[in-house]
Amino acid sequence: MMARGDIVHSDVPDAQHTTRRRRLVVLPVVLFAGLAVVLAWGLTRNASDIPSALIGKPVPAFSLPPVKGRTLGLSSGDLRGEVSLVNVFASWCLACREEHPAFMQLAASRKVPLHGLNYKDQPDDAARWLDTEGDPYTRTGADLNGRVAIDWGVYGVPETFVVSANGHIAYKHIGAVTQEALEKTILPLVERLRAEAKERQP
Repeated sequence: MMARGDIVHSDVPDAQHTTRRRRLVVLPVVLFAGLAVVLAWGLTRNASDIPSALIGKPVPAFSLPPVKGRTLGLSSGDLRGEVSLVNVFASWCLACREEHPAFMQLAASRKVPLHGLNYKDQPDDAARWLDTEGDPYTRTGADLNGRVAIDWGVYGVPETFVVSANGHIAYKHIGAVTQEALEKTILPLVERLRAEAKERQP
C-alpha cells in the first residue's frame, strides 16, 4: 500500500505522445508518396486514351447556328447517314493551330466529312481564324456558351470524335490530331465503321 505523497511515474502518456508524433511525421510522407505514384501514372498515360462515357452511345441532341460567315450550322441530325468526324476547336486554342494543317489535308482528300464545333469563341475571332487559316469543315456549329460541348463530355479543346453512320460516338481523341493519329487510328476506324454500316444494309 502506498503512503500518501508517494509519486508514481508512468511511461504510458509519454509512449502515446511519441506514437502520435511519429504518425504526424509519417503521414505527410505517405501522402506525398501516394501523390507521386498517381502523378507518375498519369504522366505515362496518353491523354488521347482517356475513355469517354459516351462511347457507343448516340450523339447528344443539339442544334447550333453556323459560325459567322458560314451558311451551314451543325446539329445531331446532320451526324446520321454517314461516318464523320466532329472536331471541337477554338481560335484561341494553340493546339488547334497545331492540328489544323492535318485537317486541311484531310478535307482536300475528301476521305471523310469533318464537322467543326466552335467552342466558346467570339464570332468575329472564329470567322477571322477560318478565313485566314482555311476552313476544312463541311459544317460548323457555333457553341457560344459551351453547353453542347459539355453534353459531349468535352474536357477541353481540341477534341475530335468519330461518329458512326447511325449517329453513335465511336471514338474520342483528346488533344491535337496528328497525321500519324489520322493514318494509324482514326481513318482505319472510319473504314471499319463504313464496312459495318454496309453489312447492316438490307
